[in-house]
Amino acid sequence: MTTPYERLKQLGLELPRPTTPLANYVPFVMANGFLYLSGQGPRRSDGSLSTGKVGATVSTEQAYLDAQLTGLNLLATAHHALGDLGRIRRVVKLLGMVNAVPDYTDHPKVINGCSDLFVNVLGEAGRHARSAVGMGSLPGMMSVEIEAILQVDG
Repeated sequence: MTTPYERLKQLGLELPRPTTPLANYVPFVMANGFLYLSGQGPRRSDGSLSTGKVGATVSTEQAYLDAQLTGLNLLATAHHALGDLGRIRRVVKLLGMVNAVPDYTDHPKVINGCSDLFVNVLGEAGRHARSAVGMGSLPGMMSVEIEAILQVDG
């Protein structure tokens, strides 16, 4: 059986450094066997954010990649909190927010970037309940923001 880290390597991906909150909140909270991850965006390793409005300046395909990058940032925070991604018993829920023009309707296709990553890295434990919604704007004009709830082992 392969580990999440081996699966990341097979996908040609690596965990970035966890991001630091830019406001008055913490990146995660552990409570009663659940890890709550604060919303993250598509922050690149150089610290820059992928920005823009999906359906105008950002394509669905690029936004999918932005959601995948956001998923990597969430996994990096989970690794920081847990010390081992193997402790994730189940991804319980994702809330995916897409910075989109009012008539954009492919929000689920965008957030699949994160969902697909979680299943590819965590296997069956990565399957989750999810909401994918459109927003008029997001902080820093980032294209997507995603938060997660994970059930974890001791």
